Amino acid sequence: MDFIIDNGILVIKAMERVDSNNAAAFESELTDILENNAHDSMILDAENLNYISSAGLRVILRLQKKEPSMRIVDVTAEAYDIFEMTGFTEVLSIEKAYRKMSVDGCEIIGKGAKGTVYRLNGDTIIKVYNDPDSLADIHKERELARKAFVLGVPTAISYDVVKVGDSYGSVFELLDAKSFSQLIIEDEAGFENYVNEYAKLLRLIHNTMVKPEDMPDAKAVVGKWLKTVSVYLDEEQTTQLEKLMATIPDTLNMIHGDYHTNNLMMQNGETLLIDMDTLAHGHPIFDLINVYFTYVGQEAAEPEGVTAFTGIAPDTARKLWNLFIKDYLETEDEEKINSVTNKIKLMAQVRFLNHYGKRKYFEDEDGQKILEACKGELSKLLMQLDTLEF
Repeated sequence: MDFIIDNGILVIKAMERVDSNNAAAFESELTDILENNAHDSMILDAENLNYISSAGLRVILRLQKKEPSMRIVDVTAEAYDIFEMTGFTEVLSIEKAYRKMSVDGCEIIGKGAKGTVYRLNGDTIIKVYNDPDSLADIHKERELARKAFVLGVPTAISYDVVKVGDSYGSVFELLDAKSFSQLIIEDEAGFENYVNEYAKLLRLIHNTMVKPEDMPDAKAVVGKWLKTVSVYLDEEQTTQLEKLMATIPDTLNMIHGDYHTNNLMMQNGETLLIDMDTLAHGHPIFDLINVYFTYVGQEAAEPEGVTAFTGIAPDTARKLWNLFIKDYLETEDEEKINSVTNKIKLMAQVRFLNHYGKRKYFEDEDGQKILEACKGELSKLLMQLDTLEF
């Protein structure tokens, strides 16, 4: 068997087949390589391994006792099925090989904080993650998507995980699907229908109740914003803000966490969600904060930010929000709409301070002016509100 040593890691390449005929020789050669080559850890590269019998599996178990940190990587689909069926994937570090794909020249149909969505062809799209070490995130998203789908949320389920350059991607079959951002830009006459569908799906998500152990608590995530925001507020404002946040009920409504028009696709008249890695549970305000921030709230710092992110023009984005909140609340009552909107705006100011504070946006003169305007709006809303519940 071929092997190399790279930075103290001994990488041994397995043969194509390990069965009762060659298991003893396989073990003997492994032992010889291990004993005669100093190393800190070991990887068994199974790129060529197409079959392993029970005799070979016993060799792997004995090898793992000698090399507790051993990883088995690039495992072929055939061998992985054997490892999985016998329970080895539960007790050993076994990494399946992934198909390699390229997105060179492919149309970009959406971008988010964690990745970019490309159209490979008329039938297929792929979400490529920014972080090369994204496998855990991908598997988490696939599991969350599965849970949402079972609960009745129309979710596109990834059917494959692939390698794209140095990173990974999730592949979806979406025949001639377009994002809601694309549809809003291309079909002005259908604008109200798309916004209505956008609001309708979010109501469905929020009307779906989840088990607390299945998804993280959105309130805990938002609570972390205060650490950044408190730097810009006085003690009284910080205390007021903490008291107001405490009035948000602890609920088990499903929260999407990144609900924008790039993440909704229309396929043959059916709306599907394609980005589920931020699912959580909590009060609906936690999603509404992000919707407001995307289409209205970031404009003070980045007038063209919504266009750079979704392709939608700022004036259209403001129209989208105004129509969306009416459709979401299912009311034309301006008093109710304004009451809820002010609560969302308050928390959107907090999101604004957290987002741009982390990016050190407020350090120059122009940033200071925007900071003071944001603090003024926040202070005004703090005096008006005594609860964030609705």
